[in-house]
Amino acid sequence: MLAIVLSAVAGGLAYFMPAAQLALDSTGQVISLPTPSPTALLASPTPSPSPSPVTGAFTVLLLGSDDDSKFSADHVLTQSMILVRVVPATKKVTMLSIPRDLYVHLSPGGYGKIDGAYSYGGAGAAIATVEQDFGVHVDDYIWIGLLGLVKLIDAIGGIDVVTSHPVLDDYYPADIYSRFPYSYQRVAVLGGPQHLDGLHAMQYVRSRHGDLQSDFGRSQRQQEVLTAIRLKAKELSPEDLPSLSGALGGELKTSIGVSRVAQMLPLAASFDNPNQITQLFLLPPYTHGGGPGGSVTADWGAILPLVHQYFP
Repeated sequence: MLAIVLSAVAGGLAYFMPAAQLALDSTGQVISLPTPSPTALLASPTPSPSPSPVTGAFTVLLLGSDDDSKFSADHVLTQSMILVRVVPATKKVTMLSIPRDLYVHLSPGGYGKIDGAYSYGGAGAAIATVEQDFGVHVDDYIWIGLLGLVKLIDAIGGIDVVTSHPVLDDYYPADIYSRFPYSYQRVAVLGGPQHLDGLHAMQYVRSRHGDLQSDFGRSQRQQEVLTAIRLKAKELSPEDLPSLSGALGGELKTSIGVSRVAQMLPLAASFDNPNQITQLFLLPPYTHGGGPGGSVTADWGAILPLVHQYFP
């Protein structure tokens, strides 16, 4: 979901919880790795009436992809990658934004930009790459495509955002609802308070041109949208799940089962203090440009102590 991502003021649970709540009828791509060993997504649309609360800390990898007709359905890049750790006991959330162009050792073998891991081996390869390079454990994943973001936001009635990075893009891909996926269009999202429907929210988080902070600015726009989704997610109940799941139309995959989704609903509603959310970005000096093929090079000596502090 191109927008699954990173910055702003409160967003740790932002995308994770609403996305998980919608994962009912999705196929659910089960990860075939020794660790983690996620449960297969259940087919039943009815959660348990009395789910036990979630108590232990857990980590989820959020993945978002451009998945229009320019790409093979099984070989998409992850335009967005966020590692989220939730500690229910203390109601603390940490979000780590991983640059899509970060040059890493890929789990299928070889080296390249981290956004290619999913293309080579799906969610399992993306998780294995993050685990081996960052030295963390991932319990589950959530993946969403372009139309998934649009449908999700439309299904919850749009979102209210105070846009900090206005968008004016003459080369925005006209690949959604279009017969010519390689054409471009001009899009504009002005600064200030905005009520955005799904399509305009996608334009805001996806645009790559004209932002002085380059891809890092896009990450900040994406987390602003996540924050807005989080506020709407607090209004959801288990009864909303079937209709929201149907609205997504297969644009979401996750390893989280329905029963666990039901357990997480009360937890999501309890996160109401933005001060309990820590947002991490691998800006310079943690990374710098000039890597192979236009990639971003990591200073692992600086990154790993930071990551292990927040993702023990």
